Amino acid sequence: VQLVESGGGSVQTGGSLRLSCKPSFFILDDFEMMWYRQTPGNECELVASITGDGSTYYTDAVKGRFTISRDNAKNTLYLQMNSLKTEDTAVYYCATAVWGRGTQVTVS
Repeated sequence: VQLVESGGGSVQTGGSLRLSCKPSFFILDDFEMMWYRQTPGNECELVASITGDGSTYYTDAVKGRFTISRDNAKNTLYLQMNSLKTEDTAVYYCATAVWGRGTQVTVS
């Protein structure tokens, strides 16, 4: 079982990025899916989650700026990140019972 993230990169303050996460060997909409982020020296922070029925959760720091979504036809999870701030800089991980390897997001 594997989760593969993509879409990270470097962007200026106020810019946007869309992260993608594609699982191998399981159907994404059967599971609650999460995006976490981690900065050096800090614990992982739950950024957003989406349940099988589409209910979503966002940490206060990203509400109104980030959107978690799922394309069942493509079996892919997304995190649309708008109005990015320097404090959003982190490694972002897609997770369910397993974790991806992460994708770096740098905002400057």
